[in-house]
Amino acid sequence: MDDIIDELYIRRLIGGNLRRFRSQQGISQIELANKTDLTHNFINDVENFKKGISTKTLAALSAALNVNPYQLYLPDDTPNNERAVYVNDLKNSFQNAINKVADQYLSKNKNDN
Repeated sequence: MDDIIDELYIRRLIGGNLRRFRSQQGISQIELANKTDLTHNFINDVENFKKGISTKTLAALSAALNVNPYQLYLPDDTPNNERAVYVNDLKNSFQNAINKVADQYLSKNKNDN
């Protein structure tokens, strides 16, 4: 992806995918709100690209929709061969971030002992 990925692009990806997965499963915004302890207005704002989401909200939404978190970041029009590369990049990015936090947490706990 050569283009600069800005916040609005990410909001569009997540909001569009959220709406698509929710609609495919026949779940209303209110039902999704009840499953996630979010408000209907918040879900509406995400689907209309007005608000972004935190990792905690990403986890709640993906669990409620029974999809992997990375699926909310995938462009719907990505061909399957490019999708695999995109998914691997995304998985590696998440894994690197997790490893970094784990290293920081573990080294901090080591120093506390």
